[in-house]
Amino acid sequence: MNSLEDPRIAAVLDDLHRAARRDTRVFLRALPSVAAGLLRGRGVVDSAKPHLRDAFIPIDAAQGRVLYQLARAQGARRIVEFGASFGISTIYLAAAVRDNGGGCVVTTELEPGKVAGAQANYRRAGVEAEIELRAGDALETLRRIDGPIDILFLDGWKEACLPVLRLLEPHLLRGSCVLCDDTKPFRRTLKPYLDHVRGNPGRYVSLELPLGDGLEFSVVV
Repeated sequence: MNSLEDPRIAAVLDDLHRAARRDTRVFLRALPSVAAGLLRGRGVVDSAKPHLRDAFIPIDAAQGRVLYQLARAQGARRIVEFGASFGISTIYLAAAVRDNGGGCVVTTELEPGKVAGAQANYRRAGVEAEIELRAGDALETLRRIDGPIDILFLDGWKEACLPVLRLLEPHLLRGSCVLCDDTKPFRRTLKPYLDHVRGNPGRYVSLELPLGDGLEFSVVV
């Protein structure tokens, strides 16, 4: 069984990937704010944040299929995601959980507009039963997780990836997988995170996969 071939799920994912191509327009609209912010000593992301509430900033289709395949290979039943955005990655993960016989993808999103959009997309795809979307700051919303985590996918604000990982490490068992997106454009911001997963060989085996803008793949050993 491969739910990615389900016409309902496939149609929603196609629509969302197509819509995400408009992110370029969002980034162009953000340029004046970014330029002004840099002149005032602010970072690029902080300056662009007001505009990013409309941006998907998603994984691409190849990354989505890798997430699906990994979750199927793991037989994953409990997946946690940091950064749902409009729900593209969550749908890939939920499809895998459903095909594995059931379970839950716990995901979190801070931006209210994206929360509403993601919920609508889950319903359109018919995977809402496999998803628990928690609205708010991930360091609060993910404080309660029941049981071990098979896969942790980190795709929210990059400064928070290491704190979220540290929060959830007690739930990661041997063989659990951790993935962190956008390692190439945010290498400086993610340096503490990368140092953590690459510099603890007794805890993780980790490398960057050449997918999208870089996908760090770590396995708990």
